Formats: sequence, structure tokens, C-alpha cells
Amino acid sequence: MTDGPRTLLDGFLKTVARQPDGLALRERDGESITWTEYADRAARVAAGLTALGLSRGDRVVLMMRNRLEFHIADLAVVASGATPISIYNSSSAEQVAYLVDHSKAVLAIVEDGDFLSRVLDAAPDCPKLRSLVVIGDAPSGTVAWSQLVASEPIDLVAAEREIAPHDVATVIYTSGTTGPPKGVMLTHANIIASSRATVSYLGREHDDGRRLISYLPMAHIAERMVSHYGQLLRGSQVVPCPDINRLSEYLVAVHPNALFGPPRVWEKITAGIQAQVAARGEETAKSFADALAIGRQVQQMRARGEEPVGELAETWEFVDAMAFAPIRAALGLDQVEYCMTGAAPIPPEVIDFLRDIGVPMSEVYGMSENCGGMTWQPFLVKVGRVGTAYPGVEVVTAEDGEVLCRGPIVFPGYLDDPERTAQALDADGWLHTGDIGEFDEDGYLKIVDRKKELIITAGGKNVSPANVEAVLKTIPLVGQAMAIGDNKPYLIALVTLDPDVVAGRFPGRSMADVAGDPEVIDEITREIAVANERLSRVEQPRRVVILDEDWLPDSDVLTPTMKLKRRGVLARYGHLVDAAYAGSGVEIPAAAAAAVTQ
Repeated sequence: MTDGPRTLLDGFLKTVARQPDGLALRERDGESITWTEYADRAARVAAGLTALGLSRGDRVVLMMRNRLEFHIADLAVVASGATPISIYNSSSAEQVAYLVDHSKAVLAIVEDGDFLSRVLDAAPDCPKLRSLVVIGDAPSGTVAWSQLVASEPIDLVAAEREIAPHDVATVIYTSGTTGPPKGVMLTHANIIASSRATVSYLGREHDDGRRLISYLPMAHIAERMVSHYGQLLRGSQVVPCPDINRLSEYLVAVHPNALFGPPRVWEKITAGIQAQVAARGEETAKSFADALAIGRQVQQMRARGEEPVGELAETWEFVDAMAFAPIRAALGLDQVEYCMTGAAPIPPEVIDFLRDIGVPMSEVYGMSENCGGMTWQPFLVKVGRVGTAYPGVEVVTAEDGEVLCRGPIVFPGYLDDPERTAQALDADGWLHTGDIGEFDEDGYLKIVDRKKELIITAGGKNVSPANVEAVLKTIPLVGQAMAIGDNKPYLIALVTLDPDVVAGRFPGRSMADVAGDPEVIDEITREIAVANERLSRVEQPRRVVILDEDWLPDSDVLTPTMKLKRRGVLARYGHLVDAAYAGSGVEIPAAAAAAVTQ
């Protein structure tokens, strides 16, 4: 590998020089721009921002959907010497006000419509906010994005010389589940080190021409790293998807070469395939199961760095062509070189299933404080483990099992918050993750418990709800699940039905109708009883509440990346939880008496 770039802007300029006429950003039904055009627009917007008084060290908040302008705006802010900070699109005016005020942002770049309305509502509580740039219809008192694009461009090479590797490149605000959001400062050096580690895993330095879909919020570390920083440093082509609910159609249209998705994305894909197979009858299901068995042999060999030979190779070629390749093509996953998941636990069965059908799935483990990743292994996968430590990064477990990380990917601290910085980073530079893990003899890490989310029962037993929920979500009919039992004598489970499975098995029936069907309730309780066999006694839910609605991303119960908002779930369904502990809900039968419906 060649020497890495000095800064993000330096890396971008190297990419532009390498493929000036290559496509950099492409809207599915709109505009496409080359790397040269990308650089020109970023230079013009940077000039326009400077004319508005933006100075080195200032901070700028960005609030918009996944769109071409985000990439230009973020890079332009960096080129001007300032720091861009993306805000979740679901943020209320009050939350916007907090983030703008806490970051001391002097300028905001926002999309028109509802985004603009919330920022305008927040503005009176943000005394340092001087200018508002609007993409779209810019009302009086604001600056039109088109005005910035029409500016005379700055010299990006000269601008790069003014940036230092340890300057803050962005601030990622955490979700604030344990208090006010924390501003994770990431430097140019942090992000470049993370990208270099990815290069080491992939065995290639550039991704020129390879296609990515940008669909998760840019305020989330994973999307920022994959489809923005990874793109400008390594040269892939990005297609922005403005609505996560349209991901499936974008997959089919774009056929990406790599894809990151939180567990729920992969769980829904898996459930959809399984529902379609089941709907075709027992004979098809049996043939598919036989094909999966062949796929399992092949994926386990590939996880050891081997390839099938002889009869197995011929059988796999036939099975893949007849059963699996058409599925991957229909999903738009036929050209992926690697897929990864992270941000929350995923049932190992989901990864196994996808790998069995030829989707190269893996898990990455990290947090915003270390650029989103500290362990990964995209090809030599051990299902149920989150890979090995990034090259050049130390990942160890403390005496109590907590996972610690140290190295160039680790952030310098939280913005204006030395107290919480000291809680996360010790004197020796170790980042304390708050997760409990264990390594195997090959250095592969397994996350055992989520230390920050442990349930402590009335009997004083510690239970990891994430582990319980991952097991419950292996039940085909279950979409989402949440385990509850803090300071209670036993656990109960809230579950939703998977809408894709419901549509496949019960066409024409509403979610509420299916959720109340005695046969469905009986099936789910018996499935949970069998699933409980995989859990210790204290982890086993004894009652279940089956909800008649789906949980949607970017809502009061799920984050934009589909992680549980536990407090939000309890706020919405607390009365049902109380009633379940009072004796309602559905009791889970003893496992020995449970006969699972096939």
C-alpha cells in the first residue's frame, strides 16, 4: 500500500486525480456528477461559506435526507477549515436547538420543508447561529444553496495545506440513551486510520467504480464512514437513497458491490425469502432445505479460506445456479463482494442463512468513539463472532470482561465534556466500550453482554436483554422483540409480527387480525418455549405480549438504524407490561410440552 493521505481533503484530491472523469455521485432518477465536478462544486460552496463569514474552527450543522448535496456540503465545510456536524432528520425542534447550541454552530445547511421549519423553530434558542443555507425554496432571511454553488471556487490544494491531521473532521452525536447526547469528536487522522484498516481487510487500496447505496442517516457513524468518508478516500460511486423504506427498490436498481445494514435489514430480507419458500409448499421447502445444506458446507469451507472441489464444487454450482443466484439477483445482491452488519446484535441464524445462499455476510463491531469499527473479518467469518482486531489497533478484555480498545482510530474525547471523556478514556488511552466480550484462540471476539443494558431481576440476576431478543427474533413470525424484567421476578417479552411473513402466510388479513388469531398465538408461544431451551432459566421469558402493529424506524420505539429505544417502547406499551405482570399476556408453556409447528 502507498502512504496514506494527510487529511480527508488530501485523500479526496488524490481520488479526483486518479479518476477525474469517473462517476462520483449518482442520483437514481436525477443528476450524476464526476469526481472533477464534485471537486468544483465543493470548492464553490466552500467559497460561498467563507463569504458568509465561516472561519477556521467554526462548526456547521447539516440536516437533510441522503442526497447529492450532503456530500458536497460536508466536504465544502471541511475545505473551509470548519467542522461539519450532521443532525438526525427525526430530531425535534427542541433537540435541534440543543445540538446547535451545544456545538456552538454558527451556520446551518438544511433541506427545505419540514427540516427548515424545525431549524427555524429552534433558531431563537441558538444565539450563535448566524446564517441559514437552504437547499430548495429559501425564504427571506436565509441563503439559497444555489447562491453558494454560483460562487467562484477556492483553491482546494491551498485549502488542504491549512488543515492538520489532528483537526476535528466531524462530531457525531450519540443517541443520548443515558443522558444528554455526547458529541464524539473524530479527527482526520482517526478516520483515515479506520479507512486504512478496511483496506487491509479487503486487500485492495481503491474502490474505483464500485457502487454503494447511501440510505442510513448521515448522522450515524456507519453511514458516514461507509458512503461518505470511505467513498472520498477510496473512490467508490455513491447512489443516495432518500428514504430507508425504499432500500429494496434501490438495491434492485443499483446492484451495489458492498452493503452495510443494521440487523433489522438483514432479518427482514431473510424472513421475506423464507416466507416465499414456505408459501410454495412442502416439496419446495424440502428442496430448498437440501440446497441450504450444500450452501452450509461451502460457506464453512470459505470461512476457512478454502474453496469446494470435485463433486461438492459441481453440486454447489448447480444448486447456486438453480436456487440461490436467482434470489440474489431478485434482491439486487448478486454483485456484492461483501456485506456487513453491526450496531446491534444479530441472530447467528440470519448470518448463516444469508451465507448459505451465497451472500457474503459478516459482522463488524465498533462504536462512534472508534469510527464505528474495531473488529471485523469480511471473508474468514466465524458466525456468532464479530471478527478480529483492526490492523494496528489493540482490542483486549479487562479483568471483568469489558472490551477495551486503543489505537489511532480512537477519538480524542467528547466535545466540551471532560468529565464524560474521562469516563470513556482512561489515563493509558484505553477506550472503555461498556460491552462484555471474550476472544477465542484465533483472536475472534464474541460479545457476551451489553453491560450498559443489563436487566437486573428482583432476584439480583443479571440478564442481557439483547441476547434474549436475538433468540426470539429467530422465530419466523416474530419481527421485533424486547425483553423486560428489570427489578421483576421474571422476564416477559413484547413481540411484533413480521409484516413480510404475515403478508406471505396470511394474504389479505390485517396485522391486528393475525395477532389476535388463537392459532397464531399458540404457534408463537410454542416457538418461544422451544427458543427458551437455548437460554438459561433466568433469561427465559415466561409471558409474551403479541402486538398488532409494526415498529417503524425513526420513531419513538426505533432509532433511524432500527435499534430499540427501550424507554420509548416502555412509554408506549408500559400499560401492557404492567398488565402482563398482573396476569394478562400469554403464558409460555414448558418447553417439554411444546411442539413446534413446522
